[in-house]
Amino acid sequence: MDIFLGVIVGLLVLMFLVTAHEFGHFLAARRNGVNVLEFGIGFPPRAIAWIKDPKTGKWRRLPKKEWKKDGMAKVVYSNGEKSELTQDGMIFSLNWLPIGGFCQMDGESAADKRKGTFGAANFWSKTKILFAGVTMNWLVAFIIFTILAWTGMPKFLDNQFSLPNDTRINKEPVQVINVAEGSPASEAGFKNDDLIVAVNGEKIAYADDIISYNEAHAGEEVTYTIKRLETVCMNQPDCYQEPCPCLEEGEEWTEREITAKLNPSESEYLLGVSMASSQALSYSTWSAPIVGAGITLQLTGETFKGVGVMLWNLISGIGSQFSPDASVRESGQESISAVGDSVSGPVGIIGVLFPAFTSAGPANLAFLAALISVSLACMNVLPIPALDGGRWLLIAIYKIRKKELTKEVEEKIVSRAFMVLLAMIFIVTILDIIRIAN
Repeated sequence: MDIFLGVIVGLLVLMFLVTAHEFGHFLAARRNGVNVLEFGIGFPPRAIAWIKDPKTGKWRRLPKKEWKKDGMAKVVYSNGEKSELTQDGMIFSLNWLPIGGFCQMDGESAADKRKGTFGAANFWSKTKILFAGVTMNWLVAFIIFTILAWTGMPKFLDNQFSLPNDTRINKEPVQVINVAEGSPASEAGFKNDDLIVAVNGEKIAYADDIISYNEAHAGEEVTYTIKRLETVCMNQPDCYQEPCPCLEEGEEWTEREITAKLNPSESEYLLGVSMASSQALSYSTWSAPIVGAGITLQLTGETFKGVGVMLWNLISGIGSQFSPDASVRESGQESISAVGDSVSGPVGIIGVLFPAFTSAGPANLAFLAALISVSLACMNVLPIPALDGGRWLLIAIYKIRKKELTKEVEEKIVSRAFMVLLAMIFIVTILDIIRIAN
């Protein structure tokens, strides 16, 4: 049931994010004099549609009998005259496939010079239209992160951006779920279900904080403040005998300090405990918009960095396969495998990530939505001809060369790039299915 709910939520969130991206194109096109033929939520087949009468400016339901097979419509205007949909008319549609949205502009080829078409717009207008979608995705992420900063921001990044003088963290104890036999923790007296609340007197909120602190103090003695649920006498708190000799007994949390000498840094483990951290949320007030902008920029940088590392691993991994050295080839295969492990496609996002984040709570789900929105923005900026950044680069190159970008050349370049993109999505989808099956 959780997986089913997660998939439904995932589809809705992705449709919202893609529709927001297309809405950015829509707004920019309208503001720059480019006519929009149709704005759709979801992908065809069409479920229902309305059309704006270019003569009266009023919206009316578009009957199915007026739909064409290709999705375009014949328009019956208020004076009863029939004509094909013109550049002044616009359809708004809801479609059956909940996998995104689209904004169909008039004359999307750069070679189309009819008035009101995308091709007839000047270079600056085309730039604004093409990058309006990614701007909208960044804006959506900023808004979500700002709301989370105010209502409770989960932590998913090391050194996640915040303003310390306006950040409050609801510090929750870190629970010990397993103590390794013969470890420093075992010898110091740690027990399962102990709650670690401080390290050397410093309050902590995350298991990662304890791990980082231990790594910085390997081989040293460290004092941990813990809470332990114990059976105590209601009228004699210092009595811990079992069975309790008193008439009444109960349970309460007692706090104590435990000092452990950590293992050296080269050891298998330093302290020897497995921990489960209940998620701590950070809260901001006046700085919430600043935190929202900061995390959006931070995630944008991390995304571009991740893409760069992935491309480097892929290129170097493939290149190493031509080496006569077996160890070099093996290292290259590991780099290529790392690329596959670091990429997730639609199946992985909807079938794995969203169910996990949905069950983890609304704050985690909202963070994932904002993260995907940032990823959509970053991916569409890349110079891939089938995407916004690539289309802009293609137009810019031909403008610099002062040559006309013909419809045939543009379609050939974009279609081939799109086929490569589809092939990559197919491969990633297969990898996702294999990972889920295993």
